[in-house]
Amino acid sequence: MKKRKLAIVSRHSYSVDIYYKELEPLFGEFIDLVKYSLDSHDSYDLIEADLVLISSFTIFQEVKKLVGNSTEIIVAEYTLAKKGLDMLRELPEGTEALLVNINYKVCIETILLLNQLGYSEYKLIPYYPEAGTVNERSLAITPGEKRLVPDFVEKTIDIGHRVLDISTITDIAAKLEIDTVIESEAFKRYYDEIVHFSYGIENIIGRNRMLNRQLDIILGSIDKGIIMIGSDGIVRSYNAAAEKIIGYRKGRIIGERADEVLSDIPCDAVSESGKGRVQKLISINSKNVVLTLSPIVNAGKFHGIVTVIEEFTEIEKKQHEIRVQLRGKGHVAKYNFNDILGDSTAINDCKSIAKRMAKSDSSVLITGESGTGKELFAQAIHNESYRKDYQFVAVNCAALPENLLESELFGYEKGAFTGARKEGRIGLFELAHKGTLFLDEIGEVSLGLQARLLRVLQERTIMRIGGDEVIDVDVRIISATNQNLADMVKSKEFRQDLYYRLNVLPLKIPSLRDRKDDMFLIIDEYKKRLHSEFVIDEEARREFYRHDWPGNIRELVNYVEYLSNIDENIVGLNHLPFVAEKKYSFETSGEYDGLYERFINENWNIDEIIFVLESLVKSYDRNERIGRRSISVMSKERGIYLSEQEVRSVLKKLQDYGLVVIKKGRGGTKVSDAGKTIFRMLKSKEKQNCCNRRM
Repeated sequence: MKKRKLAIVSRHSYSVDIYYKELEPLFGEFIDLVKYSLDSHDSYDLIEADLVLISSFTIFQEVKKLVGNSTEIIVAEYTLAKKGLDMLRELPEGTEALLVNINYKVCIETILLLNQLGYSEYKLIPYYPEAGTVNERSLAITPGEKRLVPDFVEKTIDIGHRVLDISTITDIAAKLEIDTVIESEAFKRYYDEIVHFSYGIENIIGRNRMLNRQLDIILGSIDKGIIMIGSDGIVRSYNAAAEKIIGYRKGRIIGERADEVLSDIPCDAVSESGKGRVQKLISINSKNVVLTLSPIVNAGKFHGIVTVIEEFTEIEKKQHEIRVQLRGKGHVAKYNFNDILGDSTAINDCKSIAKRMAKSDSSVLITGESGTGKELFAQAIHNESYRKDYQFVAVNCAALPENLLESELFGYEKGAFTGARKEGRIGLFELAHKGTLFLDEIGEVSLGLQARLLRVLQERTIMRIGGDEVIDVDVRIISATNQNLADMVKSKEFRQDLYYRLNVLPLKIPSLRDRKDDMFLIIDEYKKRLHSEFVIDEEARREFYRHDWPGNIRELVNYVEYLSNIDENIVGLNHLPFVAEKKYSFETSGEYDGLYERFINENWNIDEIIFVLESLVKSYDRNERIGRRSISVMSKERGIYLSEQEVRSVLKKLQDYGLVVIKKGRGGTKVSDAGKTIFRMLKSKEKQNCCNRRM
């Protein structure tokens, strides 16, 4: 493809050479640069170029005769390099000096240029070769013409030759349609090295000429909408992003009064005072957009307004990405409804209900025994909802102490408490904004924290620990528990108002006992995943159906993994772990006879001991944690009425005998093998006594 051509024209050849050296690094890769000097140019030769740059308007008519009618001519505008001007800053105000240049006209242009650039506090006297006699001065300032400085001058400050202003560079790029020049490193270096009448878009709009075509190239590469309005209220610039966001065509906006064509934009909020920045959320053409209006004030004078426009949805997406980066980890829902195995009526009905719930935005409370797949359903609901493109954030409420759980959920400001990160931390509610927050084991949350959760659900706002800023959050809550929250409400362990807020859409997950027809479908699927080919014989299959499955799907999958690793092609009754465990529990009770004798001889209420052990054993069989509070609640249902403190005392006695393991924090209490055996021996003794009384 043939390159386009730029002609550089000046009166003198040395001026042409200077401009050529400036332009070649910027445009040499994209266009052909040709040089013309009028002093040496044959007046009968036409200048052939796509665009002509002339050094001064004084040669316009002369050059016009040498170009075709369709060729556009632009007049160069000048500035100075920052490096040269830095030396002038050291001069005291009122300093007198000669301004030395090649002729009177150029001297005056240079003095005016220095005034425009803010160096008006000096008294500059024009000096040029034909100037004649002037009053001697000890100081001279010259833009690269030291050879013309008179001998009587003691000190000369060379501020360097005048260079092409950025407006001329962008004008050339725009007219020759080479926008990529603006993105080049050479352009950035040139821009940084020169002094322009302002240092950014906001100051640039102080000059009307800079608001037009040359800025369109720069603004066209910005993904935010930019609208520039002059101090007279006229729209001077309106980039492609603004056109896309707002929907108004550029042709009907540029050059018109902003209050007539953009009446939705509250320009008066800043134009009246010329101070401060205003940010507003408004609706334009049924789109929610965020406007940031900044006044352009230079040297105390109001020059106009720059308005930055962003779609609200785009801002939220960016904030979402920032939240994820700040948190340092991803929170993704991996599973959908196809990952929930089973073809029984119970599971299909449950999936059908859950899919309908996914279309809603109301809170979901998932209940079911441990191991039934409550989080699997929560993730599937999220992935079926309109929030699927945002975060799925899961937290186990039983796994964290109360104060740590609160800081995880709500976040905290720097210095909020001892041990807090010095930069603070965003909470899971903020991280889940626009997405889903899954609160597993919600029944373990303390009453104090329940109150804060209730406020979030009601107000849809949070406040970080140690902070005073109210933060809006848009989060769907899915919670899960294996406890009976309705009973906990009755016993005042769970807030009734929070329960109703969480239980808008209740979802009950069936236990494996209620869907045993799905067992072997699940077994076959996990055999494939584990690349195992064992076969279960009929006797073992019957035992699978007889087993109670307290651990549900989790227990079943664990057994499949076990059977895949024992390297048996045919799995019989003797290979089933749960059969072996039952047999072992009866065979090994003899070794605890001595412990049992010492235990029953203690002076304590045996009914309370049996009840607490029974609660722990049942919890163990269901693969669940249990704490003092839960045991106390269950004791009231049985008519035993143990307070939490009394439960603590019983657990301490059991721990002394090695029958339980008490974990710190919210880990709960776990029954030991010795505890399970002693419990069976106590129950057996209890049944025997009952039979003797009947006889």
